[in-house]
Amino acid sequence: MSHPKSSQLAVLDIVPFGQTGHEKTFFALRLERPDWPDWKPGQFMMLRPTSFGLDIPWGRPFGICHLTSQHLICFFQVVGRGTQRMAALQAGDVVQVWGPLGNGFAMEECPTLLLAGGMGIVPFIGYVHQHKQPWNVTMLFGHRAPLGCYPVDSVNERITVDTLRENVPGDLDNLIFCIRERMADIAEQNGLVLACGPLPFLKTVRQFALELGARTQLSLENKMACGVGACLGCVTRTTAAWPVPDKREWPVQVCNHGPVFWADQIEL
Repeated sequence: MSHPKSSQLAVLDIVPFGQTGHEKTFFALRLERPDWPDWKPGQFMMLRPTSFGLDIPWGRPFGICHLTSQHLICFFQVVGRGTQRMAALQAGDVVQVWGPLGNGFAMEECPTLLLAGGMGIVPFIGYVHQHKQPWNVTMLFGHRAPLGCYPVDSVNERITVDTLRENVPGDLDNLIFCIRERMADIAEQNGLVLACGPLPFLKTVRQFALELGARTQLSLENKMACGVGACLGCVTRTTAAWPVPDKREWPVQVCNHGPVFWADQIEL
């Protein structure tokens, strides 16, 4: 795990994603590259634009979308006051960033299935670009907004992506069926399943992981304030399978014990 570092980074640009009616909801924020020696896909960062001033004292947690030799990319959706203010950022504005935080996804040379729900696609951008055997990785992506609202092309250029949009209730049933079928196939190959998305999505994946015996990691999207384990605002409960005996069946912070957990080691 990398040691977190605080940086003041300038905004390079901010690009809206989506079709008509969605342009002001989904954004790719490109920042100067921080001086991080390394990072793992699945880790996250805390962002706080200086323009927040005294109005918004806390930073906001975001999965690290991608880190290149030139820039750091944060992909976000406007869902509240903080992200609404972030959508108004302009080139040259300054953002305080501390990270990389938490742990990352396992990366193995075995058949790997990525399960993404909505904004859960974000940490898999960097994952597929770092994976040494992308031909061994596939993705099932479930979403509600139009496909163009998400950075799917950044994944599709490296691996095979199957997408399912939820428009009517029957679409959700179809997605759940496809998740189980794909996980059963991976379990038979002793492969790896990685999932990120909203809580109901992760609960479904965890249920199938335990039922099928599929090796599965879940990335939780709990609300966070500090990002470093001090405020105890993002806890989740462990199971008897947790590797540290005195923390079994006990609350642990998602920010510094996760956000990535093995499915059998936590309760949802």
